[in-house]
Amino acid sequence: MYDIAQRPRRNRQSSAARDLVRETHLTPGHLIMPLFVLDGQGLRQEIPSMPGVFRLSEDEVLKEIEACMRLGVRSFVLFPAVEDHLKTPEGTYGVDPSNFYFRIARSIKQAFPEALLMSDVALDPYSSDGHDGLVVDGEIVNDATLPLLAAQAVAQADAGFDFIGPSDMMDGRVGVIREALDTANYTNTGIVAYSAKYASAFYGPFRDALESAPKSGDKKTYQMDPANRNEALREAELDAQEGADFLMVKPALCYLDVIRELSVHMDRPIAAYHVSGEYAMLKAAAARGWIDYDRAMPEMLTSIHRAGASVILTYCAREFAERYQAGTLAY
Repeated sequence: MYDIAQRPRRNRQSSAARDLVRETHLTPGHLIMPLFVLDGQGLRQEIPSMPGVFRLSEDEVLKEIEACMRLGVRSFVLFPAVEDHLKTPEGTYGVDPSNFYFRIARSIKQAFPEALLMSDVALDPYSSDGHDGLVVDGEIVNDATLPLLAAQAVAQADAGFDFIGPSDMMDGRVGVIREALDTANYTNTGIVAYSAKYASAFYGPFRDALESAPKSGDKKTYQMDPANRNEALREAELDAQEGADFLMVKPALCYLDVIRELSVHMDRPIAAYHVSGEYAMLKAAAARGWIDYDRAMPEMLTSIHRAGASVILTYCAREFAERYQAGTLAY
C-alpha cells in the first residue's frame, strides 16, 4: 500500500458519489430548439444532411412545439424556408405582412403563450443574392443594410417574437435594431446578438435546409475569421454597449475557448449555437457505429455548458430532453 495522501478517485467510486460532486448541470431549460418552417399544411420534409430534422408547415410546427414543451424545452428559434420566387435583392418578403413566418409565430404564441420565441434577422432567407446584407455592385454593404434589418426586427416583434436574433454580423446593427424596437414601443422585446459568428465550414446542412447559400462569393467580409479570439471579445463588447441582452458564439464546439472568454469578461448571458454541421457529424458517426450517440450527444452539450454558455441552441434539444425526462442520460 502506497502512502497517497490525496485520492480523487474516492469521489468517483459510485454513481451516487459522482452525482454529489458533479459541477455542471445541464437541463432542457437551458436549450433552444431550432425549427425550420415553410408555408403550407401537412408538410414534414426531412433534410437529408440533417437526419431527424425537418422543414415543418404550421400545423406540424405546433405538434413539434407541443411535444417539446411537455419535455421541458420551452424556447424555440424559427428559420423560414422561403421559395425562390419570393426572394429579391432587398429581401422585401422579410417585412411583407403576408409572410408565413409571421403567421406561424402568431399561431405558436396563441397556442403556447408561455413558449419563448426567438427570430432570425438577416437578409439571406429572403435575398436573391443569398447574403446576409444588401449586395451593391458585388459588395455586401453595411450601412444600407441596417434599416432593412431594423424593419425586419419590428415586423417580427409585431408578430409576437420575444427575442430578436440578428445573425447578419453587420456593424452597428444591434444599436439600430434596439432603437427601432424602442421607437415602436417594443421595449420588452429582447435581442440575442450573434456576436461572434465565424465564417465556418460547419453551416453546410443549414444552408441545405433553407436553400440560402450565397449565389456568389462568400461571407468572409462580415463573418469572423476562425483564427481570431480577441476580435470576438471586441464584437461582444460592442453588442453589449448597443443593447444586446444575450451574446452568442457560433459555432460552438470549435470555439469553446471563445465561449469561455466571453463568459469570463462579459456581464451578459452567453449563448452558443451547436450548429448543423456539428449535429450532422454526430449523427453520421453514430449511424456508422463509430460512436455511441446516447453518450456522445449529452457529452457534447455539457461541454458547451461547462465552457460558459448558459443557453445552447441545438437540434438535439428534443432528444436530450427525452432522455433527461426518462432518466436515461448517459455520460
